Amino acid sequence: MLGRVPHEEPAVLLRRLAHAGSLWIALLLSAPLAEAETRPTVVELFTSQGCSSCPPADALLGELARRGDVIALGFHINYWDSLGWKDPFATPQSTDRQRAYARLFGGPIYTPQLVVDGTREMVGSRRAAVLAAIGEASHEAVAPVAFATDRHSVTIGPAAIAGNTGTVWLVRFVQKRTTHVGAGENASRTLEDTNGVETLAVLGDWQGAEIGFALEPPAAGQGVAVLVQATDGRILGAAMLLGS
Repeated sequence: MLGRVPHEEPAVLLRRLAHAGSLWIALLLSAPLAEAETRPTVVELFTSQGCSSCPPADALLGELARRGDVIALGFHINYWDSLGWKDPFATPQSTDRQRAYARLFGGPIYTPQLVVDGTREMVGSRRAAVLAAIGEASHEAVAPVAFATDRHSVTIGPAAIAGNTGTVWLVRFVQKRTTHVGAGENASRTLEDTNGVETLAVLGDWQGAEIGFALEPPAAGQGVAVLVQATDGRILGAAMLLGS
């Protein structure tokens, strides 16, 4: 003969249900939350071999390039080329990029200028200010950037935070190069440049959905960086690929 299920008063039953619900809430709150995908901080130095104030900033950029959490890029501008030494790595594209930042920040262009994550600028040789800005930068990959295993394509997205869009930039650079300067403010000096940008081009627009682009992988001693940048300058996603 089966035993009878004991009858409980409604008030007792409600207390039991409430207790069970509180246990579930406690379990949910104690469970580890999934962390958002992270990305490196993008550091852009606007520099020139014709500027006597730039070598200390160039050296700091070289130090930052050794960090795993930073993409350090050296953009050589061309407006110092008429002052005695033509920087062999200066390009109009680098100068245009610095001028675009000047419009965003509402300030002048100068060297050495360093921009952190597209949102903060400072003198590139001021070590404490640069390190503080990097430490305060966001590492969240709003637009995740991933290179294919065969290194011939890159994928952006989907968006980790809805409502974000941006431009996808392809930056090609040389990892290390040495130049003996023959004239100008740095005459007779031997300068070391790290991750000096050779070309800067737009791959396309990112609208929040996943999108892919074909890519020519970098040769030995070269590198590529793919940046997703909002119209207000914010870096939404970034990744770097070095030639082997």
